[in-house]
Amino acid sequence: MPNAEPLSTAPFNVVGRKAERAGPRLIVLGAVHGNEICGPRAIERVWAEFESKQLNLLRGSVSFVPITNVKAYELVQREGDRNLNRNLGPVEQPQDFEDRIANALCPLLSQHDVLIDLHSFHSPGEPFAMLGPTNNTGTLQPFALAAQEEALAARLGPRRLVEGWLETYADGVAARVQRAEQSDDPRTARARLLNTDPRYGIGTTEYMRSVGGMAITLECGQHDDPAGPDVAYRAIINTLAHLRMIDAPAPEPRNDIEVLRLIHVTDRLNPGDVFVKPWASFDRVTAGEPIGHRHDGTVVTAQDDGYIVFPNTKALPGNEWFYFARRSDRSLNVD
Repeated sequence: MPNAEPLSTAPFNVVGRKAERAGPRLIVLGAVHGNEICGPRAIERVWAEFESKQLNLLRGSVSFVPITNVKAYELVQREGDRNLNRNLGPVEQPQDFEDRIANALCPLLSQHDVLIDLHSFHSPGEPFAMLGPTNNTGTLQPFALAAQEEALAARLGPRRLVEGWLETYADGVAARVQRAEQSDDPRTARARLLNTDPRYGIGTTEYMRSVGGMAITLECGQHDDPAGPDVAYRAIINTLAHLRMIDAPAPEPRNDIEVLRLIHVTDRLNPGDVFVKPWASFDRVTAGEPIGHRHDGTVVTAQDDGYIVFPNTKALPGNEWFYFARRSDRSLNVD
């Protein structure tokens, strides 16, 4: 990014603006996964507008991390050594590049109030945003800012919101623990350790909420969709306007929002596990409908009427193959 002055010595560059007036502290992440380029392109565009004075920060501060996982980005692949958006937290003895990123990223997140994390996905499908939980005092993901998070999510642009991420991961971890007990292959020891860690579902947004902020993951469409950077750009501008950080009309919430809830994750267990057809995210399925075949011929079927989410034909054995979602009865605050 030309004329961007780094703000840290982390394994990634951080650039930003701080206004004289106090206000929200916003952070925007791009390329947490290295093959997801919508974030870097959108951040470059917004930063250029700040540099040229097309945008001026009126209050608060905004920080941008255009390329969060530099190693994965340079390799043009999802991960460097492992998935940065799982098992995220400070590590006393880093074992891989993503651990080093986490040790710089987590303190940075804790210095902010709001996170927008820009992603894309493998299969076809329309953009959507991932919501956190409703307000609760439970042990899995206590939260007190649901109304504010919902109001922001309704203004990012996409019409579809998805909740239930961490609860679904908790169930997935339990299933992996049971399977791991049946295997002692030392070549997969590290992967098994990560996949069966109770913190496996903790990514950037979950960590942000754990330190008192609110956070939204925006999935901007398929990786190579040329519209993805525009979706990401509009979300950044809408966030700045909604938080009254720039001189722009406050965006109106969408009036056609659909909320879905993830309820189950199915892992790929063998390279021979295949889908029955090329699924796209949010394809509808009916109870009992075949979704895929295991390598031994076992048919994997839909457990209920609902939707396929994140079908991944390239999933590694032991990792997420697809998710299943149903319509949510969650009532949103959009004021």
